[in-house]
Amino acid sequence: MAEKSEKIKNLSEEERNVRHAEKMKKKKAARDKIIATKTVEKGLTIIHTGKGKGKSTAAFGMVFRAIGNGMKVGVVQFVKGKWGTGERKVLEAFPDQVTLATMGEGFTWETQDRQRDIEAARQAWERAREMILDDKHDMVLCDELNIVLRYDYLPVEEIIDVLRQKPEMKHVIITGRNAKDELIEFADLVTEMEMVKHPFRSGVKAQVGIEF
Repeated sequence: MAEKSEKIKNLSEEERNVRHAEKMKKKKAARDKIIATKTVEKGLTIIHTGKGKGKSTAAFGMVFRAIGNGMKVGVVQFVKGKWGTGERKVLEAFPDQVTLATMGEGFTWETQDRQRDIEAARQAWERAREMILDDKHDMVLCDELNIVLRYDYLPVEEIIDVLRQKPEMKHVIITGRNAKDELIEFADLVTEMEMVKHPFRSGVKAQVGIEF
């Protein structure tokens, strides 16, 4: 390995460029061969979970991409209903493409009322269910649904049953830490955000444009 590295180091710039072009040509051929085998097109169930920051942020990135492609999107926020967020202001600028339902009443430690939280979760889910099963929306984001499932405010079996009935080409994104194992098993795409470092632990408060 060291001998090969030394040999590459002794090549001229022109020889390195030729070698690189040949390597990329082989890589492209291999990649094209793999892509040619991918023929299935379907609506995906997508989960963003984990303790790291960025779950909702990544989901809203998909929402904005869908809007840019002329798709119609439904967004239901299960927890952050009381928060004024930057993404909400952007979404409100596309009333013909976006249905926005901010149904949550805040985090559970803020309401301190379990029954009220359960009722809010049920109302939000009924709205999300309508969007998931209708023929109007191409994508539905259930923001922080994993949180209410974690506290068993809604039965995960009910959510999976509805997801099984969604139109074939509809995408559904579900965010929030501690995603249920059953939901992870059912989903097509699961991403876990890992926290390596966070300014909050160093005394830095949530900031405009970063957290909301």
